[in-house]
Amino acid sequence: MSATTVATAAPPKVSLTTGRLPRWAPWALLGFALFVAVVLFAMLNAGGDVSEFNIAGALVVTMVLYLGGIAVVSSIAETRRHAVDRVMTGLVATAFLIALLPLISLLYTVVVNGIQRFDAEFFSFSMRNIAGEGGGAVHAIWGTLLVTLGATVISVPIGLMTSIYLVEYGRGRIARAITFLVDVMTGIPSIVAGLFIYSVFALLVGPGTRMGIMGSLALSVLMIPVVVRGSEELLRIVPNELREASYALGVPKWLTIVKVVLPTAIAGITTSVMLAISRVIGETAPLLLTVGIVPNMNLNMFDGQMATLPVFAYMQAKYPGIPPEAYIDRAWGAALALILIVMVLNLAARLIAKVFAPKMTGR
Repeated sequence: MSATTVATAAPPKVSLTTGRLPRWAPWALLGFALFVAVVLFAMLNAGGDVSEFNIAGALVVTMVLYLGGIAVVSSIAETRRHAVDRVMTGLVATAFLIALLPLISLLYTVVVNGIQRFDAEFFSFSMRNIAGEGGGAVHAIWGTLLVTLGATVISVPIGLMTSIYLVEYGRGRIARAITFLVDVMTGIPSIVAGLFIYSVFALLVGPGTRMGIMGSLALSVLMIPVVVRGSEELLRIVPNELREASYALGVPKWLTIVKVVLPTAIAGITTSVMLAISRVIGETAPLLLTVGIVPNMNLNMFDGQMATLPVFAYMQAKYPGIPPEAYIDRAWGAALALILIVMVLNLAARLIAKVFAPKMTGR
């Protein structure tokens, strides 16, 4: 029996004459547009300070030249439909870069200014008996973690059970009313949540009361609607076939929700919870009203004021002492610490979602 050899034809070489642009052509055109824009703005800034070079203007001119050039070249070498596709791709990429630039600029500014106070003293000392240089934010870090943890413990069960009710049980006017109220709560300003909790405790305990648990309750008012809306959408995309298979085996509805629906959506629910935590962990106004600020460590959420990173950063920047640079450096350090806490929490959430997500096994 003779062996048959199947030869695979090599793909045709793409060039400007084959009706399709080679892969390097758009990048070469983008580089040429950037070169022209840099030369143009350098000529306009001839004799001036290099630091005054208009980078934003050069980038705008680069994208305009690129989009015009790729439209002309693609229309000649390819077709008009290809040209429109490449122009739209360039516009989408430009919009993405424009949206990304503020984030990069923010992170760069916070890291450059905050790294100056990222030392052992910053993470091991409070501001007790500190005037001027020195001190740290360990009391604010612990306060932020405790207040946010309290808000999470309050918000996640309430928000998750509300979303389960809306998806699995809710029908008619009650479900529509709950959905409407959740949507309204999503747009509540944070200062309103703080005023609400402060007013409630002023009536129950007395005016001027400030405690850590008040801050947790204020943040939970902001967290609950985010958890409800996120979890609701994720529970809705769980296939009904999984529920029906469980019912066919005689499993009651509540156990189906616990054993089938929730494990299937656990990865997305964890992400939704993390988005809610990220939404509230940097809030300043409600914590300023409900928790206050103290220079020393206080880990009792039910007795006295506590320090939190957002309020600590605000007070350091708003009311600097002498020398003012020390206060501003502590404010930037607190901002960087807050960003790092959010990043660590998101990484932990991804790890939890990966561990507890349902495993797909193949034969």
